[in-house]
Amino acid sequence: MRGPGRWWRRKSTPAKVEAYTRWSFHFMMLVEFVTAGGQLLGLLAEDGRHGMDGQGLTVLLICLVAGHCVLCGVLASRSLDWHLGQRAKPARLLWVLGAATAVVAMTAVSLVEHDRTGRDTDHVALGVFVTVLAFGAGSVTLGMRDRRHMAVCVAGVAAGSGAVAFASGMAIDGALISAVVVLLSGGFITSTYVLSLWLLNVVHELDEARETRTRLAVAEERLRFGRDLHDVMGRNLAVIALKSELAVQLAQRERPEAVAQMVEVQRLAHETQREVREVVRGYREADLSSELAGAKGVLTAAGIDCTVTGPAVGLPAQTQSALGWVVREAATNVLRHGDPRWCAVEVRVLEERAVLTVENDGAPDGTAGPGRGSGLIGLRERLAEIGGTLRAGPTGDGRFLLTAEVTLPSGAGADSPDSDVLPDGVESGRFRIAGTGSEVTP
Repeated sequence: MRGPGRWWRRKSTPAKVEAYTRWSFHFMMLVEFVTAGGQLLGLLAEDGRHGMDGQGLTVLLICLVAGHCVLCGVLASRSLDWHLGQRAKPARLLWVLGAATAVVAMTAVSLVEHDRTGRDTDHVALGVFVTVLAFGAGSVTLGMRDRRHMAVCVAGVAAGSGAVAFASGMAIDGALISAVVVLLSGGFITSTYVLSLWLLNVVHELDEARETRTRLAVAEERLRFGRDLHDVMGRNLAVIALKSELAVQLAQRERPEAVAQMVEVQRLAHETQREVREVVRGYREADLSSELAGAKGVLTAAGIDCTVTGPAVGLPAQTQSALGWVVREAATNVLRHGDPRWCAVEVRVLEERAVLTVENDGAPDGTAGPGRGSGLIGLRERLAEIGGTLRAGPTGDGRFLLTAEVTLPSGAGADSPDSDVLPDGVESGRFRIAGTGSEVTP
């Protein structure tokens, strides 16, 4: 039982919705066989008990109904692939299903006309007739995108069913009732299909929007960094170019002021180098408080139940920067890999160690989760520079756990007066991990 559950949890949300939609369509075919084939099987069993002859047409009709159900299932699957852009429109299969629906319906009418055993087969034949036409019309509409064409298809099949029923000797009121039943049943089936496809498209669009949002966030950060570099270097480089040109002109005239201009150029170059280093340092360093609050906000906006707890300030600057990068990388990978429902982030300050744990349920098989990928190597190197360690991997119970530990210098950490101050949006004290019922006290 562990294997199938792991297979399902490994799927992304769009893949889960697609699988659910596909199997729902196949379940509709089972409903058709139970409704139409069940009546025929009951009639066949009754004939067997009474020793009646003339069962060949009933058996043939059962086989035709089963084949019709299989055709509807195949068409539903291929039409779903067509709506998702994975294959061409199954035009030939649409015509085959339409012809098969007409054949099965006419065979059901023949069950009454050719019955010579005196059985009451009218209600059975009518039930099969109506059921096959309703499910056939509903399945054919899967090969259409225009809602008006779908409505015209169902209405046309309903009108045709009434005309065939009346031509077969049924009273006008009975034929009208048959047409109404086909119209309502086919309309309900079509509406179910349309709603399922709409929901699947919405899920795919939301998933694409989520990926786009991630790419835009990266692009925005690159633009911000580019703007900062331009603001720092643009003015200084322009002044350096101008003073260098002036120094060249003065040097050509053997003026002593050329040396002063080159000294100024040298000073500006050193100043620009210092400012660029400050920009890069600010870009590379991460504040733990800000990263915890940002991770909580981003994960919550993505529909993940995120809980953050523990002291986030009062730690040495290097420790905060390193752990901030761990939080940033872990939150990014939680969004990028798997399909987690919850994520718990905890910061603990022990005797001489600061411990950060990030746990989520998005990597049951250990193939995805916080810290996976090339970012894991960079985090370990960053932590190793300050005497820290990083462990990441599945816990064996459907969760993924990342643990970062940093050794604190004496006098820092738990005894710091500000160690219990938390940033906005970060909770303190006990917290509950969503979906587990477990409580943790930092």
